[in-house]
Amino acid sequence: MSFRNISILIFLAIASVTNVQAKDSLAIIMSNTGSANPFWASVAQGAKDKGAELGVDVAVLAPAGGETDVAGQIALVEDQLAKGVTGIAIAPTDPGALVPALQKAIDQGVQIVFIDKSADIDGITYIGTNNVPAATMAAEYICANVTSGSDVAILQGMVNNTTGQARAKGSREGLEACGMNIVAEQPADWDTIKAQAVTENILTGNPNIKAIFASNDNMGLGAIEALRMAKMLDDVVVVGFDAISGAAESILKGEMAATIAQRPTMMGALGVESLLTLIGGGSLEAHVDTGAALVTADNAAEYK
Repeated sequence: MSFRNISILIFLAIASVTNVQAKDSLAIIMSNTGSANPFWASVAQGAKDKGAELGVDVAVLAPAGGETDVAGQIALVEDQLAKGVTGIAIAPTDPGALVPALQKAIDQGVQIVFIDKSADIDGITYIGTNNVPAATMAAEYICANVTSGSDVAILQGMVNNTTGQARAKGSREGLEACGMNIVAEQPADWDTIKAQAVTENILTGNPNIKAIFASNDNMGLGAIEALRMAKMLDDVVVVGFDAISGAAESILKGEMAATIAQRPTMMGALGVESLLTLIGGGSLEAHVDTGAALVTADNAAEYK
């Protein structure tokens, strides 16, 4: 979707506010806390700011256990339904496990949109990055900076959610297309400490590795620490995903080579606006693409 079309969506959402009753309230249920991942802090801020701008009550929530706390996220959905929420924008921790709770919400007339991740329910709008081509963009950066045929690895996110699957697919296709030798594809569950441990294991078995694609920046920073400990930081190109401030700082220090910027603040804001559109009787496109961009040393200062 073009930014012109996004602008049209925003206009329609604002226009629909006149049809939203004072009793309406929205919940933004993220898959992790902002304190654990700055990406989600930006999503939360975008949602809160848009709610304040439009005069709508917006509760921003996340499971206490983070990305793997599926039961905690289901409990948040159930709690919001009990409180009479009229719209939920959610990043499902598990695309299948959330279905019964979300179907219950739909059956109760609650409007639903997905942000950043989707679930196994048809007819629900997804707001976020088109992750396959965005991850391919990261792979193409590696291809342009590493000799073809080199050993490379992919650090996957949660393999049971759509975002993790899409980034793995896009990076794999991009690396294979330019002749890279993918020696490892292992999940680290979006987590820095897990990624450091996984990378240490990969390096032990593959001492000639030349590049690592990390499916988010938290994992990329974990890979950086593993490479630092192994005294291989100058020999391996690391590309992340999200363009959090820590990754931008790492790029400017000459550690991480690049990352892929998303627009999490826009995701949060559009989550609120899109729910208001639906509550006001409007409709949405199936996918609202918030875009992505390559971040290198040339523009990393913009993301600090």
